[in-house]
Amino acid sequence: MAGNAFGTLFRFTTFGESHGPAIGCVVDGVPPGIPLSEADLQPFLDKRRPGQSRHTTQRREPDLARILSGVYQGRTTGTPIGILIDNADQRSKDYSDIAESFRPGHADFAYHAKYGLRDPRGGGRASARETAMRVAAGAVARKVLDALVPGGVAIRGAMVAMGDRAVDRARWNWAEVDANDFFCPDAETAALWAADLDAIRKSGSSIGAVVEVVAEGVPAGLGEPVYDKLDADIAKALMSINAVKGVEIGEGFGAARLRGEENADEIVPDGAGGARFLSNRAGGILGGISSGQPVVARMAVKPTSSILIPRRSIDTRGEAVDVLTKGRHDPCVGIRAVPVAEAMLACVLADHLLRHRGQCGGFSAR
Repeated sequence: MAGNAFGTLFRFTTFGESHGPAIGCVVDGVPPGIPLSEADLQPFLDKRRPGQSRHTTQRREPDLARILSGVYQGRTTGTPIGILIDNADQRSKDYSDIAESFRPGHADFAYHAKYGLRDPRGGGRASARETAMRVAAGAVARKVLDALVPGGVAIRGAMVAMGDRAVDRARWNWAEVDANDFFCPDAETAALWAADLDAIRKSGSSIGAVVEVVAEGVPAGLGEPVYDKLDADIAKALMSINAVKGVEIGEGFGAARLRGEENADEIVPDGAGGARFLSNRAGGILGGISSGQPVVARMAVKPTSSILIPRRSIDTRGEAVDVLTKGRHDPCVGIRAVPVAEAMLACVLADHLLRHRGQCGGFSAR
């Protein structure tokens, strides 16, 4: 099965299934001498961990990470870093009624068409459970960025829309993101989302969302022209997250409605021999290379496919069936996708940072 690894120089490979004994990853390419411990991973895993509010799946997983290799006396050795998380709260019996049926919207049909068999327990390898290891790898990537970028890189994510209701950007407050169950920067909208999602969950349905992730302090010059552009790799990283169906950088699709003079980010002297941009419609990336401005990306997350409303499908014999999915599922998977998006952006930036160092050495002026 190809496609289990991501990155070029900073590269991680994940393994494991939703209802297997454990999930894990191997992170390679980390320079030696960087301080790293399990305590550096846990805060980010705790953000993604299920069962923390009524608005997410009630599966109870402590998600305690163990570092198995690549660290000695609190510092990276330059060798592969192995990380393992035990699965502790599987309920495989929840899937016994649909083991031979294809859940609409899920990967069941496509996996069976490709491999001729599949693990029906929680979606197996296609489960969002795998994203815990992306978050662990992202925590390692953050340590690389902190060690190698003067002043560090701050990566923050937020949910900015749920269904038809979006945040009011005039009320944007990053401090609110950690103060509610939605990673929402707008307290008033978060309260409305809570009521909306309670009604959606009680109806047995689900809802989609938009997640925005921002990286500040990114040096100018990261990214490889043409095929390995920074924004192309960010798009791939975010599109690889479960349930993501669209990605935009900066103004994104909104740029198609603008005139050239509106979309171009004007540049003026900063008074210190450098440059200052008057806007950031490009999302911090020009020609596939970082400009030194904040890198801004958004991703659209579809409604969770596991719902209690019967949907038409077929079984493995090709016969018509009605499918409803019992068990514990997120009514809005976009909520817990926020720390995953942060992690994937961190991995891309760490990878391109190491690639830039290998070819060019230092950084351009920010």
